[in-house]
Amino acid sequence: MNTSVCSIGNMRFRELKFLIKSDLYRYIGKISISLIIKTWLYDPGFKYTFWMRICKFLRQTALFKYSIYRIAILFLNHYKYKYGISIPFMTKIGSGFYIGHFGCIVVNPNAIIGDNCNISHGVTIGQSNRGQRKGYPTIGNNVYIAPGAKIIGNIKIGNNVAIGANCVVTNDIPDDAVAVGIPARVISYKGSLECNR
Repeated sequence: MNTSVCSIGNMRFRELKFLIKSDLYRYIGKISISLIIKTWLYDPGFKYTFWMRICKFLRQTALFKYSIYRIAILFLNHYKYKYGISIPFMTKIGSGFYIGHFGCIVVNPNAIIGDNCNISHGVTIGQSNRGQRKGYPTIGNNVYIAPGAKIIGNIKIGNNVAIGANCVVTNDIPDDAVAVGIPARVISYKGSLECNR
């Protein structure tokens, strides 16, 4: 699974620009400076993702770590409480990340999320502290996670997967699957092609 440039070593400025542009493209379908500003002003999901990417870049850059990073983390924390999005900036998240609607989103910092993933409101991607699935989820590319879904433990979600609303996933889900229910079960292999933007 490709988790993009942000998960490997220190992030460079060109990688930061690529990630912000790829995130913007998922929201708008176009890329320009004016659209970055407009989307940043009016879309809470993009605004949070923007500060999350900035904080990761600044924290890994020696020049900024003890200066401007401290201001950026204040902005990120402000939006964390304002919008109810708790995704730590050090979480490994690929390009084209899309938050469909803000509110009650919790992601464990050790989780891995691939490219072009959608997260909706009420989603939890968390750890399990015991048992066979002790650990954190790894989520593939082009995954759609519907409102209220919970993905818990050391499990692997394949590429092009759609996780249904209020689904509780505690076992691996193969590529191209559509999973629903509590506990999650695969109902088809049409995947996320019609769900992902």
